[in-house]
Amino acid sequence: MTTQDLIAQIHKKKSFLCIGLDTDLDKIPTYLLTEEDPIFTFNKAIIDATHKFAVAYKPNMAFYEAHGRKGWKSLYKTIEYINDNYPEIFTIADAKRGDIGNTSRMYAKAFFHEMAFDAVTVAPYMGRDSVEPFLEFRDKHTILLALTSNQGAFDFQTTNCDGTELYKKVLETSKDYANSEHLMYVVGATKAEFLLEIRKIVPNSFLLVPGVGAQGGNLEEVCKYGMNKNVGLLVNSSRAIIYASQSSNFAEIAAAKAEVMQREMAAQMAAILS
Repeated sequence: MTTQDLIAQIHKKKSFLCIGLDTDLDKIPTYLLTEEDPIFTFNKAIIDATHKFAVAYKPNMAFYEAHGRKGWKSLYKTIEYINDNYPEIFTIADAKRGDIGNTSRMYAKAFFHEMAFDAVTVAPYMGRDSVEPFLEFRDKHTILLALTSNQGAFDFQTTNCDGTELYKKVLETSKDYANSEHLMYVVGATKAEFLLEIRKIVPNSFLLVPGVGAQGGNLEEVCKYGMNKNVGLLVNSSRAIIYASQSSNFAEIAAAKAEVMQREMAAQMAAILS
């Protein structure tokens, strides 16, 4: 999917909602555990109920890898279901990969070719040759971790390095990578006050923003400081939507939560872009 395709969907749906499919067997409705594939059954119900309000889905690899081959099967079925039934949806493999060149190239082939995701999250710590192999793939996107939403982000990401905070150095340096136009960046919603500085460095890039909802991030602040002329945001919500209910109508309640967020996003777009 191209960036222009994503932008078109955002304006069509008046939404920049990304729903995280962090599917935990300990948190889904217990009656689903009798299903042959409870993870996929849960995901399918959530996707069918919420796709009208979302422009992206983001499975977190850990929640699938933890179940071995059964988990990988559930992941394959999930991404194939989205691609086959809702091809307009942007798909993100939340994998946080990144290694020496040949290894990164294999990771990229796995997520972009084998599983047909549109994007993958990548850790930038090992530098240029660990990131550029992901950027070689046409119409695919690499989402670098820049300033994450967890408390431990302050251990390293805001450390001052020769007068520049480390997360800013990541942003500045990555702009010189080959095919850097395919880069997006992770910026946590709980770090909304940093968005003004981030937008000075990457004014046109898309930002994947986790942390709205259960982690306490504020959507209005994220939009105020982070939205650009193309919106430029994918705001992720996971637990607040997918685990909104343990009842038999869990998907319907998840859809209601997603619709509330979509309406808030539409209002922000109208206020800021008009």
